[in-house]
Amino acid sequence: VDSSVGGKTGVNHPGGKNLIGAFHQPRAVIADTDTLATLPPRELRAGVAEIIKCALICDAPFFEWLEGHIDALLALEPEPLAHAIRKSCEIKAAIVARDERETGDRALLNLGHTFGHAIEAVQQYRGLLHGEAVGAGLAMAATFSAQAGLMAEADVARVHALLQRAGLPVAATDVAGSAALDAMRIDKKVQSGRTRFVLLRGIGA
Repeated sequence: VDSSVGGKTGVNHPGGKNLIGAFHQPRAVIADTDTLATLPPRELRAGVAEIIKCALICDAPFFEWLEGHIDALLALEPEPLAHAIRKSCEIKAAIVARDERETGDRALLNLGHTFGHAIEAVQQYRGLLHGEAVGAGLAMAATFSAQAGLMAEADVARVHALLQRAGLPVAATDVAGSAALDAMRIDKKVQSGRTRFVLLRGIGA
């Protein structure tokens, strides 16, 4: 639902995630949902974080649908699974079509990732899986959005509740704030020495 669409290729560096990369669009993307049955449950839940992210960015009805279908999704029920994957890919593809090389709107897809990549870097990529770190990052971004006066506390509670129901962390208690801030300063999303965050005005905005 995420890296298969968009053409961004990257490798990690000791300094941070995806700091070296290029853009190469695929000729086709084949999503065989049967392969998901081969995943350990933890890996499946990690993937769901990116689905929740898509809904948070621009589709409040999809977020509400996820609240009603998260259990079916984790149980790999075919119809909910296909719907969630298709919807997520459509959302990402539409954003990438507008901004292939991340000069504008594509930055929206980084929701939760500034925090998430910092968590991964501090843990030296041996702690949370990427999707788990993104889940925690989504929770942090929602909380930060409320603290900035952009988002209602009731919406923050919904975000945290859905992440927890998906079996995803909403914090990284072993990561010191100072270490996370240091990691954020070398993130690829830093511009002119300033750390950028994607924040929410509400669910779906």
